[in-house]
Amino acid sequence: MLDPRTKLLLTLAYGTLIALTRKPEWLLAQWAVLLGAVLAMGQFKAYLRWLAMLAPMALFFGGVTWWSTDLPTGRSAAVSLIAITTAFFVFFAGTDPEDLGNSLVRAGLPFPVAFVMTAALQFAPVLGRKTRSVIEAQQARGIVLKPGWRAFKNYPALLTPLLIQSFQMADALAEAMEARGFGRTGRSFRKVYRMGVLDWLAIIGGWAAVWGLATFVVR
Repeated sequence: MLDPRTKLLLTLAYGTLIALTRKPEWLLAQWAVLLGAVLAMGQFKAYLRWLAMLAPMALFFGGVTWWSTDLPTGRSAAVSLIAITTAFFVFFAGTDPEDLGNSLVRAGLPFPVAFVMTAALQFAPVLGRKTRSVIEAQQARGIVLKPGWRAFKNYPALLTPLLIQSFQMADALAEAMEARGFGRTGRSFRKVYRMGVLDWLAIIGGWAAVWGLATFVVR
């Protein structure tokens, strides 16, 4: 199994390849590869929910690019945004945030920085579930919270309980961190994070593939 740092570097390599690509057919092919990975991981339903949130942003980004340049460039920009973020969706779906943070600490990243990053990744889905729960509860009371101008004036009914729950969760996290000696030195980890031969071969092969394919995708 690959080290989390290897997965991160390979994801960055694939993202670089997507960013260098200009032709829509190449971008669609790269996106199709990622969709195959999503299906293989059994994350297709979660990906569809995530894609539904990303699609408006991609359309807006593509529309602005189209308005400032031309239609092919705008279309490529929209697909490129979806493909790059899909690459990171695959990465985070197959990598435990705690393993990623601990491996980066092993590589020299300060532990507080790694902890903040790990906590953000772990609690983002929790906040998403809390948001859906608040929306369902408020809509059951007849408060419209679906996207639109009509719901704009009702957003305090969503934000107020969500902020209260977030502060409660942050307070509980702070108490748990203090009880476990968060600031103490000499921290050790349950798992040993070491880059093996397979990791280095994967990194070198991945970036070499990007270097080789870049001559084709940038044309």
